[in-house]
Amino acid sequence: MTVENLEGLQAPSVSLPDENGTTVSLEDYKGKHYVVLYFYPRDSTPGCTTQACDFRDRFPEFQELNAKVIGVSTDSAKKHQNFIAKNDLPFSLLVDADAEAAEAYGVWKKKMMYGKEFYGIERSTFLIAPTGEVVKEWRKVKVPGHVEEVQKTLEESQKENA
Repeated sequence: MTVENLEGLQAPSVSLPDENGTTVSLEDYKGKHYVVLYFYPRDSTPGCTTQACDFRDRFPEFQELNAKVIGVSTDSAKKHQNFIAKNDLPFSLLVDADAEAAEAYGVWKKKMMYGKEFYGIERSTFLIAPTGEVVKEWRKVKVPGHVEEVQKTLEESQKENA
């Protein structure tokens, strides 16, 4: 099943280990926080590093808005630990080793690089309300300006639901 639009629907339930092996579940945040769940291809690549650092730089604003930022890729816990340490990231990165979460969110896609086909994560972000509903999704994300757009959408969503 390919998921093309999750907006207005309940977010697929995700329970994955973080960089320390602790299981993190979206259910843990239900009724408490907004969640900014972002899927990215690889730790320590230029676009992914820029995106993670953009979330890092705006992390205090997301905290003020009662939002948890969580990154997801298929990289190992060790790679996540190194990426977090190198870039001083204040949020968790989840290990989606079997791409189960990526498939559930419809971001596990066939890609082509240097003439070779392979499957990988299509950079995507999902804003999930405390109710568990997907408020907004961004697929095929272009990094410049993206985090600002997510923050603006979060602010608007909170005003609507105040």
